[in-house]
Amino acid sequence: MTRQFRNFACVDWSGQAVARPAGLAVAHAAQGEASPTLLRPDGGWSRAGICDWLARLAEAKSDIIVGLDLSPALPFADYDAYFPGWDRSPSDAHALWRLVEDYAAQDAHLSVTGFLGHAEIRRHFRQLGDCGDLFPGGAGRMRVCERGQKKMGLSPTSCFNLVGASQVGKSSLTGMRVLHRLRGTVPVWPFDPVPSSGPLIVEIYTTVAAMAAGRSKSRAKIRDEKGLNDALDALDSRTSPRLARYDDHSTDAIITAAWLRKVAHQPALWRPTGMTDQVARTEGWTFGIV
Repeated sequence: MTRQFRNFACVDWSGQAVARPAGLAVAHAAQGEASPTLLRPDGGWSRAGICDWLARLAEAKSDIIVGLDLSPALPFADYDAYFPGWDRSPSDAHALWRLVEDYAAQDAHLSVTGFLGHAEIRRHFRQLGDCGDLFPGGAGRMRVCERGQKKMGLSPTSCFNLVGASQVGKSSLTGMRVLHRLRGTVPVWPFDPVPSSGPLIVEIYTTVAAMAAGRSKSRAKIRDEKGLNDALDALDSRTSPRLARYDDHSTDAIITAAWLRKVAHQPALWRPTGMTDQVARTEGWTFGIV
C-alpha cells in the first residue's frame, strides 16, 4: 500500500561552490489545500544547513516526503559501472556517495573540487577546459530514468557534463555528499525501502511539476505572481502569499511541493516500468517518471 504522507517539501538545489548559494530554496506544504510556504533561515540556506534540517526532521520523526532537485547517482546501466575500466569504481549508489565524500572531504561548503580533480575520475567528465578522454561526447551518458524523461518530452542532461547553463552534474555531486551524511538517518527512495514513518527523500525534476500544472517545457520557469498562482490552482492549491521576489528557484520549490502533495499517493509513481532492482540500487529514479 502506498504510504500517505502528511507533509511535503521541495528543495531546489545548487552546486555553486560558495557558502550560501543563491539557488537554494525550500518550500513546505501541509496536507490539504493551503499554499506551500517558503522556509528561509536568517542569512539564507547553505547545503550544510539543509543537511542539518533534514537530520532534524528525522530526529523529530516528521511525517514528510522531501523532493530533492538533483540526480542522486551517476549512470551505471549502460556500462555496468559508474567508471568503467577503473578497479575502484563503486558497485552501488551508497558506495558512490561514500567515494564522493572521501575525495571531497577537504572541500568547503560541501563542494566537490577534490573529487573532480582525481586523476582517474576526471577522465569521465566534461569540465570547462578539461574534457576527459573517457567522456563519450555528444550529450554524454544517461541514466535509465533520464532516457524515460526524454520520452516524456523533457531535456535531461548527463551528470558527466559539467559545462553549460543547463548542467546538473555539480549540484548532483554536492547532493551526494549530503545523502552520504544522512545515510542511516533519512532513507532515500528507491535506494532504501520506504519507511512506515519518519521522513523520506525522493529525487524530483521541477519541470515535471510545472508541466503537470499546465506549463509547457519552454515555459516551466515562473517569475511572476500570476504564473505562480495559476500553476498552484492547477495543482488544487490555494494561491500563494505575496513573495518578496519571484525568482524561479522559489517558485520551482513552491510548485513542486504542491505537486508532490497532489501525486505522492499514486501507486504507479512508486512502481515505474523501467526500474529494475539493479537500477534502483545503482542509478535510482526520478519520482514522477513512469
